Amino acid sequence: MMTARSMIRSLGNEPPILADGRRAPDRREISLRWLSGTFLTGITSSILMGVALFAALDGRQQLAIPAEASAALPHDDVDVASRGKRLLGGNIVAMPTDRKIMEVSTVVHEGNKEVVRRRPFAQVKMNLAANHVAQEDYPAFDPLTIFSSSETPPPPAARAGAIYGSNVESEVSLQTVAFPAKGGTYAYAPAMTLEEVEENVRSNGSVLASGNTQLSALYYVDPQRFSSKDDDLDITAGLSARVVEENISVSAPEPITSHTREYADDIIPVRKPETVTQAMTEVGYPEGKAEEISGHLQSRLGEADLVAGDVLRIGVIQEGDMVLVVRASLYRRGNHRVTIALDDHGRFVDGEAPPMLDAVASAFSEQPPQVMTGRELPRVYDGIYRAALSYGMSKEMTGLLVKLLASNVDLQAQLKPTDKIEAFFSVTDEKGQASRDSELLYVNAQFGDTTSRFYRFQNADDGSVDYFDEDGKSIRQFLLRNPLPNGRMTSGFGMRAHPILGRSVMHTGTDWAAPRGTPIIATGNGVVEKAGWDSGGYGNQTLIRHANGYVSSYNHQSAIAPGVREGAKITQGQVIGYVGSTGQSTGAHLHYELIVNGTKVDPMKVRLPGGSSLEGKALARFEEERKRIDALLNNQPDEVASR
Repeated sequence: MMTARSMIRSLGNEPPILADGRRAPDRREISLRWLSGTFLTGITSSILMGVALFAALDGRQQLAIPAEASAALPHDDVDVASRGKRLLGGNIVAMPTDRKIMEVSTVVHEGNKEVVRRRPFAQVKMNLAANHVAQEDYPAFDPLTIFSSSETPPPPAARAGAIYGSNVESEVSLQTVAFPAKGGTYAYAPAMTLEEVEENVRSNGSVLASGNTQLSALYYVDPQRFSSKDDDLDITAGLSARVVEENISVSAPEPITSHTREYADDIIPVRKPETVTQAMTEVGYPEGKAEEISGHLQSRLGEADLVAGDVLRIGVIQEGDMVLVVRASLYRRGNHRVTIALDDHGRFVDGEAPPMLDAVASAFSEQPPQVMTGRELPRVYDGIYRAALSYGMSKEMTGLLVKLLASNVDLQAQLKPTDKIEAFFSVTDEKGQASRDSELLYVNAQFGDTTSRFYRFQNADDGSVDYFDEDGKSIRQFLLRNPLPNGRMTSGFGMRAHPILGRSVMHTGTDWAAPRGTPIIATGNGVVEKAGWDSGGYGNQTLIRHANGYVSSYNHQSAIAPGVREGAKITQGQVIGYVGSTGQSTGAHLHYELIVNGTKVDPMKVRLPGGSSLEGKALARFEEERKRIDALLNNQPDEVASR
């Protein structure tokens, strides 16, 4: 065994041998030199390692891919698309919608009773200057069709039903009976005593529930008060029951972070003829990835160009800043054409059609299109039809909308970027598509500085249906200023040189030129006062007497329409004759005059009265329904609209 003394002897205890007269080194000096050398060596090593790593990474910063994500990615070289401005989180990549479908309780008369049931309604906000794609053809602009009274009269009762004042969960039948003002016919039962009330609660306490919903008030009842010594009943026992499935393990939900791996569908509507590459790059995809997808789709379709109305559906996997395209599908006219998808080796192959999404069917309404500017903007007429049809309105409803706006809006003018229409109408289902039985209930249109806001209302007194502004005044004009929508005005009201007499005379009307036989429409509702030949030079003449002392005169007609005779009732827009050159006339035209209380006035400048206005009880009912519609469209849950 080696002791401490023997250890010292083995190591030696002699002083160090010094040469050249040097002194013995200090132990602290040696430690300082060692520490300094070690520190400098560490710094130098760290700098050299950092330079080497920076050069190896080519100056880039990279994050490690999680193991589960790395295992799922293809092993070959894959062109990974970077996250663009369009790709958002969620299952469906789509922009906020400007169309909302809501269910509203409506009242429908069936026999002698009223039935309340829920029906879907659509609220749309249409920017008319956007590049909308109409889903079907629409009629060409024809002023005669727009202003004529070809619209069939609405039925006495609303097809969509009157919107009820309260929400109901299912169908409810209502029956109205007169309140017995002179007393009831049934005898009153005697009142229950306090003991009888408590006995009823004690015997029925265990079943005080409605379906699967327990009465919350039972929590505030003392259970011992209604329990008996025999059965020790606890009426709140049912409230604490809990059903637990067997062989089920419940784990805490995984928190969703910016690096959570998720799948999304990017819906891209095609609004103009273009290639797949253009459609994808316009919404933020890299050009290389877009060209790759375009090449695979072209090889299967045989063409590279897309047409207006096509829908591209791009399936992507998102994880942090990484976005990987794994599938691409093309739909044309709502039908699936082709799908390609990544296989396990990272190659695009033919794939089956994925499950249909509502976002594909409504791609053109759920994503606001790009707004056009300048000379690209169409006419107001085309803008209304394209937007309305793309938002689910039917052609019949759109035609009615055009007629309602025609009196205040120039349909042949060019659209402005700020022109827009908000509409509220009944639809067939949650997809928001209107049918022939759908009804337009509300419109708020803005064209330049002109705003038209009106509501549909059915007067219960006579069953008539019309559209009124917020003050209960009909939006239909009392008289139209142009009785010849397809004509052009050639001479106005005032002094002019007479083409036949050769001297200056007063021209007491307006002349509208059009080919012989062009239909002439009545400018307002009234009764025919005269229909026949005029010996004073007017030729075939028709005089229609309107309300409040107004008379309209139509002259030089080639023929008078059948059924237009003295005493016949005429509606605004009805064809009453045809353009001709009878009487003192030099060519085919219509000489139109407006007479007010026996005096001929300028039809283009005279201030015309508005349409009819609601009064009394009808006005009160209209105001109530208008307030409910406004509350519903403003998303106030405590109010619902009325028809």
